[in-house]
Amino acid sequence: MSIHPAGASTAAPLPPMSPGAPLLGHLRALRKDPLHFLQAQVREYGDVVRLPMGPACLILVAHPDGVRHVLQDHARNYSKQSRGFMVLRELLGHGLLTSEGDHWLRQRRLAQPAFHRQRVAGFASTMVDAAEDLAATLETRADTGAAFNVAEDFTRLTLRIASTTLFGADVSSAARDIAKVLSRMQVFVYKRLTQPVPIPLRLPLPAHRQFERDVGSLDRVVHGIIAKRRREGSENHDLLQMMMEAHDDDTGERMSDTQLRDEVLTVLIAGHETTASALAWTIMLLSQHPGVRRDMESELARELGGRNPTHEDLPRLELTRRVVDESMRLYPPAWTLSRIATEEDLVCGFRIPEGAHLMLAPWVTHRHPRIWDNPEGFDPDRFLPEQEQARPRFAWFPFGGGPRQCIGNQFALMELVLVLATLFQRVRLNLTPGQVIHPTPAITLRPRPGVWVTASRP
Repeated sequence: MSIHPAGASTAAPLPPMSPGAPLLGHLRALRKDPLHFLQAQVREYGDVVRLPMGPACLILVAHPDGVRHVLQDHARNYSKQSRGFMVLRELLGHGLLTSEGDHWLRQRRLAQPAFHRQRVAGFASTMVDAAEDLAATLETRADTGAAFNVAEDFTRLTLRIASTTLFGADVSSAARDIAKVLSRMQVFVYKRLTQPVPIPLRLPLPAHRQFERDVGSLDRVVHGIIAKRRREGSENHDLLQMMMEAHDDDTGERMSDTQLRDEVLTVLIAGHETTASALAWTIMLLSQHPGVRRDMESELARELGGRNPTHEDLPRLELTRRVVDESMRLYPPAWTLSRIATEEDLVCGFRIPEGAHLMLAPWVTHRHPRIWDNPEGFDPDRFLPEQEQARPRFAWFPFGGGPRQCIGNQFALMELVLVLATLFQRVRLNLTPGQVIHPTPAITLRPRPGVWVTASRP
């Protein structure tokens, strides 16, 4: 793969164009079935392809070398101020996910200590306690034999973990309402993203008014967390406390409630939504592959002997971690990323014009047939060390990469392994017969209509 520095003067060709419908281009296909559509474009046109989308044109970069170039090697040339992030900003404001430049750097440096490896290790017991409570609930359900949507349980679980560890406030009581609001928002945001021309939110359309009500509902939860902390204080030096105590070295100014709201809401949503989805997909895959599940249960029995896991156990739970990695390969919660080229560039031998909108899709790269053997199959052994070393670095990037890599990646990976290790020693979750689960892409990749299971004791 030929990769050239940003701003290089070259007569290289533009990426091949995939012709779409007049005026709309591929917008309808992207809205109807984006996952299969994007895979089909790479199969037909190659690893870098131009996709007309209404009045704009999108460049899909699918090869790991191109992904590395955009996210890591020449990250400064690729801004996050794409249409996708502008739409997300309507919900999240100027939090870590959507901000840029000096503001992002300041906030990132401020938040980084909360996600330091040693501090994250200290969250392990809270994660296990929450998972143990869920396991007790599932054991009770095992006695009844009733079917239930475990994706909803994981939403409540991960909300509890994120809010307790990072903000010292358990929002489990509001989890059901938060989940409903987020489900509506996911659909709304994705529809706005795929509109030929974005309709201003100020227009009093029913969907816009519902979005405003939903944002208000989330704001009440977040401002409640902030107000309680201002009122009662805390001895825990968690993420919220760090943000509230931070001040500008020159002016002494502290973060306003609006700034705090943006950061808390960003971390609260990103810190639970992606992890809940990953857990749901993993349960589905383990139920579909009982041999892998038995091997994982054997590892847990051998290494833990029925006790709850701790942070110190993580290095020994090798298969459980590989199961998590393979699940996120097949069903990456953050299924797509977007960037804008600030200068002309060359990626994989093709010219990228200044101002071009780029899409990087983990869903596509993670299933690339020239990178992965049997790419649609579930095989945790792909993540054995010798196999990982033989692949390009960015063949797997569920947390993004480079300087803008997800700040909570180690938090999420630890949470996923500890929750699975706690649950699978006490219950077995089996998909209800005949169930068809569709990956539904919006802000995250969600299982529709959920993951319906029954519980039994091992």
